[in-house]
Amino acid sequence: MLHKLSVRNFAVISYVEFSPKPGLNVFTGETGAGKSVAISALGFALGARGSVSLIKDGADQLEVQAEFDVKAVSPALRQKYASGENTLVLRRTLDRKGKSKAFINRQAVSAAALAELGRELVDFHGQHEHQSLLHTDIQLRLLDTYARLLPLREKTAAAYHQWRQAQERLEAAQMSEQEKARLLDLYTFQLQEIEKVRPQPGEDTELEQKLPQMKHAGRLLELAGQAYQRLYEEENSATALLGRALHQVHEMAELDEHTAAVAEKLEHAQTLVNDACADLSAYQSTLNADPQTLDDMLSRHEKLKRLKLKYGPELTDVLHKEEELKTQIDNLQNSQLHEEELLRREQKARAALGKQCQELHARRVQAAQELAKRLIHEITPLGFKGLLFEIAVEMDEENPEPDGADRVEFLFSPNPGQAPRPLALAASGGELSRVMLGLKTVLAGEIPVMVFDEVDSGVGGRTATLVGEKLHAVAQGRQVLCVTHLASVAAWADAFFHIEKSTDGQKTDVSLTPLTAQEITRELARMLGAASDQDKTALLHAQEMRRRTQAARAA
Repeated sequence: MLHKLSVRNFAVISYVEFSPKPGLNVFTGETGAGKSVAISALGFALGARGSVSLIKDGADQLEVQAEFDVKAVSPALRQKYASGENTLVLRRTLDRKGKSKAFINRQAVSAAALAELGRELVDFHGQHEHQSLLHTDIQLRLLDTYARLLPLREKTAAAYHQWRQAQERLEAAQMSEQEKARLLDLYTFQLQEIEKVRPQPGEDTELEQKLPQMKHAGRLLELAGQAYQRLYEEENSATALLGRALHQVHEMAELDEHTAAVAEKLEHAQTLVNDACADLSAYQSTLNADPQTLDDMLSRHEKLKRLKLKYGPELTDVLHKEEELKTQIDNLQNSQLHEEELLRREQKARAALGKQCQELHARRVQAAQELAKRLIHEITPLGFKGLLFEIAVEMDEENPEPDGADRVEFLFSPNPGQAPRPLALAASGGELSRVMLGLKTVLAGEIPVMVFDEVDSGVGGRTATLVGEKLHAVAQGRQVLCVTHLASVAAWADAFFHIEKSTDGQKTDVSLTPLTAQEITRELARMLGAASDQDKTALLHAQEMRRRTQAARAA
């Protein structure tokens, strides 16, 4: 689980540090106080994309550090990133130049490494994520995640791309001679345009680094030569003056040993000046002020630039295009020689893809039934009566895609007597939130930390209490971080954190404070609409709400 999160110069936060407890950790505060910012910071530490705009005004860089129990990740990742350690310390920084650095237990790693760990450590539910449930492609991926079909999807995607390549070659063989000739002329012209320049990997970057030096080579040579003369060659050069002074101080040291330290400093200075002279001499030898060389480099840079504009945007894209054109030209030139062979290969690739799609379909149908049952079990207690939930899996064998030939759709009916309909047509915002809570509960598996940023959006009254109870149940045996505006959800917390934004008119800052039992009551009263800290009615209501949830938790 998460032991500690430290956030520095992230958005409106100067510095906050907190240690969530096992169970349900609730974060409350006024709208705009920065509750979701703290959650975003955790995501950044786990490899999420960052932006320079996240750096707090006036700061040079942001930093987020998250400490986890090393036992929270699989043995394979433990061995890979934290062999022999008891704690996983993930740290990430981002500076104004957009340069990001990532560390795991003081070892520099990539953001991808943080993301690899993050997938096993934390499951996030963002503020508006429940809206993604309205998209059938997301529904398909959720089903495949539940059924652990992502490896099979990758194999299907590979089979799809092999079939498409075979299909394109066959189509090239079957097109008219006039169309072949037109495409052959076009591809040949484009290939010759690239081959004429003969770009090399990384060449553009190397030129961009060298050109500034080449443009100013004459002036740089002049300045380096003048500096070298004054340091070494002139009669009163720095080395000559230092040599005389050092000789005199050595004589002083023979008369007074206390001046020996001065001699040591002068010897050190003399060494540094000599090193600087050697560096200047070496630097001059690297400079090339030849105008023709500069013209050649500028011309080369312009040619590469034109290729990138036409076939880029990066030079790697140009090189990829070169190989692609060679393949296309070969297909066109040899199409008549092996049309029957191409047809046989296309049919074989199509059959292989069909087999993959059939396997995916069968496993999806089975998983859809299981997931629907589990989801009904999870969300029925959240204020639903007579709930129906189905997952339709329909196969279109004639139109396969990289993820198979299935169209998956979640069908939902919250009320008795209503036939299930697509979520987009049947579910309100609050119902979507509860469906997503159920899905997250089912899909989280063994992930030790779950984050819910306003999962209670669109719910209220008795339903909000049921959502709080559900979050408390989900938090048993794991750690849940929950941002909420609802007192009836917050009352179920094992740990309570209040986030507050303050300003002095010049700058804005955010504080995060763990609350005592008495402070929890006052915060719940505020969330219930208390007119002030002295609103006795709201305070009594908050006390009773907390008492009831504590009794229910203990039962």
